[in-house]
Amino acid sequence: MQIKIRHWLVSILLVGTLLIGGCADQNSASQTSPTASDTQTSPAGNQANNPQLSNLPRLDGKATVVMVVKGSPITIEVDGTNAPISAGNFVDLVQRGVYNGLTFHRVVREPEPFVVQGGDPQGKDPKFSGTLGTGSFIDPTTSRPRYIPLEIKPKGADAPIYSKTLEAANVRAQPELQHKRGAVAMARSAPPDSASSQFYFTLADLPFLDGNYAVFGSVTQGMDVVDKIQQGDRIESAKVTQGLDNLKLGNQ
Repeated sequence: MQIKIRHWLVSILLVGTLLIGGCADQNSASQTSPTASDTQTSPAGNQANNPQLSNLPRLDGKATVVMVVKGSPITIEVDGTNAPISAGNFVDLVQRGVYNGLTFHRVVREPEPFVVQGGDPQGKDPKFSGTLGTGSFIDPTTSRPRYIPLEIKPKGADAPIYSKTLEAANVRAQPELQHKRGAVAMARSAPPDSASSQFYFTLADLPFLDGNYAVFGSVTQGMDVVDKIQQGDRIESAKVTQGLDNLKLGNQ
């Protein structure tokens, strides 16, 4: 019993580290992200019919991204089949060069292996003196943060559920994309539709995160590189090496 209680307390502590520092502007998020009532039953194939989803990039199929850290490559398979909006957002940001030069601002290996988190655009400035982990991608077309909805596809479902955790949606099925070691997922603040550019690699199987955060890919090569990342290490480059033709920009 003591072991179970300790594991529960550690899980609660670690989940808190995934939250983006500071809260996203909920009004901004609600204007740029779909509501649960709009999207919960929207088929993935009909995303273009939903004006709020259609304004966001999506990935129809899979893509490969190679990220270089300390001279070594990390190969990521990005899964737009099961997470089209989360995957599309990531591939679009890679293609824009947003991640080049950014730091990993949060690395949690104690009290047990957890995550390596990065993707705050503020980290590109080596002279930035604020708190990393609070930033989002600013869309140059709107001059506002681009938020994406929480997106989780249950096993056996035809489409993802948007803007709700699986528990909030009363879904008992496991997600198609789970927090296995090497998973790549979106960090967010407390509102479900507050993810933007920050992402994390999982350093171990983390099933207690399943259904609460959006996994959109996995490391297929270079997990040894991820295991060696230290806080403050920079992403030297990130490139889409396959599947770029699967990326559809807003309203395409």
